Amino acid sequence: MIKDRFLHTVLLCLLPLMGWGQNFSEMVADMSELSLPLVNIEVEIDSVSKEHITPGKITLAEYKDNMVKLDSYDCQVKYRGMYALSLSKKSFNIKLVDEEGENLDANLLGLRMDNTWILDAMGIDKLRMRNRVCFDIWNEFSHTMWDTKFGNRNGTVGTMVEVFINGEYHGIYCLSDKINRQLLNLRKAKVEDDGSVTVKGLLYKGVAWSALIGYHEGNTDSVSWDAFELKHPEEYPSAQTWQHLIDLMNFNGDSEIEYFADHYNECYYEDNLVDYWVFLVAFGLTDMPYKNTYLSTPDINFDHRFMITPWDLDACLGRGWNGSLLDDFPSVSRLDNIAPYKRLKMHNIGGFKQKLARRWFQLIEAELSHENLESHINSIAQRFVESGAWQREYNLWKNSDVKIGQNIDDEVQYVVNWYIDNLAYASGYIEIWSEDYDPLSHVTISTVTSIYNYILGNDTTFYENLDLNRDGIINSTDVTIAYNVLLAQ
Repeated sequence: MIKDRFLHTVLLCLLPLMGWGQNFSEMVADMSELSLPLVNIEVEIDSVSKEHITPGKITLAEYKDNMVKLDSYDCQVKYRGMYALSLSKKSFNIKLVDEEGENLDANLLGLRMDNTWILDAMGIDKLRMRNRVCFDIWNEFSHTMWDTKFGNRNGTVGTMVEVFINGEYHGIYCLSDKINRQLLNLRKAKVEDDGSVTVKGLLYKGVAWSALIGYHEGNTDSVSWDAFELKHPEEYPSAQTWQHLIDLMNFNGDSEIEYFADHYNECYYEDNLVDYWVFLVAFGLTDMPYKNTYLSTPDINFDHRFMITPWDLDACLGRGWNGSLLDDFPSVSRLDNIAPYKRLKMHNIGGFKQKLARRWFQLIEAELSHENLESHINSIAQRFVESGAWQREYNLWKNSDVKIGQNIDDEVQYVVNWYIDNLAYASGYIEIWSEDYDPLSHVTISTVTSIYNYILGNDTTFYENLDLNRDGIINSTDVTIAYNVLLAQ
């Protein structure tokens, strides 16, 4: 597949720059079944910022059923992102509005009905698809813990498009929906007759690093508190809306271990916790938690459990938050100081480590297999190449902040190889937690040295493999067991 696509790339590169320099109208006129959808934003681009809306118009062109379909909407435009905002190629928030400036729901390119949309520039991603591929695979195996109108989807959907600004070419983007109240089916707050507000559904977004344990006292009358933003009900920030997150942090950090073990299932959905952990480890997602993470509950008056939804998945698959290569595989134990995993794993509450291992080995043979990842990547890469979009993207952005290669297959091969190696690396660690794992079968003379180093505090690597009698303690008893095993060999 990669070899065939490389040859195709060479042939396409011999064509006259494949649409480079064409404006929106000309590209629409040349659309075919190989084309990506085209999006033109008409806006005073010098007035666009992250803080303030700028009125504009968005037109979408899609080649479907042997013809071009055009849809246009009035909209409000903002830049989006944090670090990404410093890049030359910027992402956009788009809100559709009617003639009176009120929110207008529309189904853009068949994704879903909504009024708020993202045009993701993917500026740090040399592959221009990491976020989309990760979300698509996450959606295959992890779902909301309650019914929704969108098939219990717990992540975004999106499609690759080519964007124009005021008719001029601006590159490959991903048009996607957002994580919001409508997608997750969170109940609206109720304004009582006396003017008071009863909070129901809640949606918090992590915007900075947080272990979900300690917090800084701050103003609870704001949409921002500690490391989080209130996304629903954002129109009613108050002590009432933030108290439930404060309670969760207090539970994680202050409750006695026996109480925590008996009640953590009243605060979290265990299946969701397991899926999120496996997802982060498999894809090497390094810019979370609980930054770039949503916590939600449909109605706090009936259920205090919070569900986790990932967000902003560019920093993964062998590259960091700024697009740089990772020197090594992210540590499997990096979540050990994050609630609630810290206690669940340390005390193996309810056999939590065995549940992680069971789900890990189930998924890496299915949705998280390298074959499935490669299939997703190849499908998008092929569309990039066949449509000519990748050549246009390269021509425009090859010397930008994070440089991309003219041959997309170079990064494809890097990602696939990295993923295969990461699965093997993590599996070597996780297999120790499996129910059928026998630590005695792995005893060597180095095991004795490792136990001594652990007891002396010099080395805690793979410490769980050193607890030979599985009593939760590594001490001289394990040394004796190791010697007996070696003598019997």
